[in-house]
Order: sequence, then C-alpha cells, then structure tokens
Amino acid sequence: MGIRNIRKGNDPCLKVVCRPVEKFDAKLGELLDDMYDTMKQADGVGLAAPQVGIRRRAVVIDVGEGRVELVNPEFLLQEGEQECVEGCLSFPNRWGVTHRPKHVKVRAQHRDGSFFEVDAEDFFALACCHEIDHLNGIVFLSHVEHFLTEEELQKMH
Repeated sequence: MGIRNIRKGNDPCLKVVCRPVEKFDAKLGELLDDMYDTMKQADGVGLAAPQVGIRRRAVVIDVGEGRVELVNPEFLLQEGEQECVEGCLSFPNRWGVTHRPKHVKVRAQHRDGSFFEVDAEDFFALACCHEIDHLNGIVFLSHVEHFLTEEELQKMH
C-alpha cells in the first residue's frame, strides 16, 4: 500500500471538524490501508484521517493487540481517569502528561459500513480518545498539563 505524508504542526487539516464517511467503497479501504502502513512506518500506535490530509471521520489504531479501524466513531461511554504520557505523529518530539478516561466504549463502523462497538481500557482508551479528538479538530497539546523535558524522557526509558 501507499505511505502518505503526515501533516504536522499548524497544518489547517489538523484544526477542522471532519465530515462523516458516507461511501464505504474501495477508496475507503485504500485510505485505511495507507493510514495503517503510514502509522506503522512512523512507529505510531494511532493515526486519524486528517493527519494525512483527509477530512473524514476515520482512524486506525494498533496498540499491540492488532489493527483496529474506526469509521465514524462516537463515544457511548467515558469513565474513570488515568494519567498518561502522550505524544503525536503530527507533533514529533513533543511529549506531555495528560489525563484521559481509563475506560471508553465506542460505536463505529467497519470499512464495509457495518456497525460495531468496542470497549477500550488503559492505553487503548487513550489511543481512542487521542484519535477521535483529531476528528474534532483537537490536538493533544490542548490536554497537556506538563510538557516533558529531554531529561524526563530519558529517565522514563
């Protein structure tokens, strides 16, 4: 599949509310495949369509438990709280401490348009929140309570 350019920083695509996906066709499948390949090549765990310049509600996530595609995702439940260290492929070398829900339930569509629900906890819940935020023009920087220094990052590794 194809590797797409990841939009960075102040790119206008990162600041808009995305439109729903309406056509569930080969073009959507190609986009999802390209997004997944792009995310993996960039050593990421999630990627949203606006990060590759497409203003549609689609994300791919893989936190080590396999590929998850969420088309037109919406939260059904957000509960609990967890402190996270968060980064983003659109903001390389920027890391910060955030607080996100510990558990989320998301309703979304598969690439064929069929609906499903996913329960996500811990890191997977963080990834869902982060990527769905992208679909609403929100970047993780707005959630950061404390940006990590190089020294703090080194201590974590």
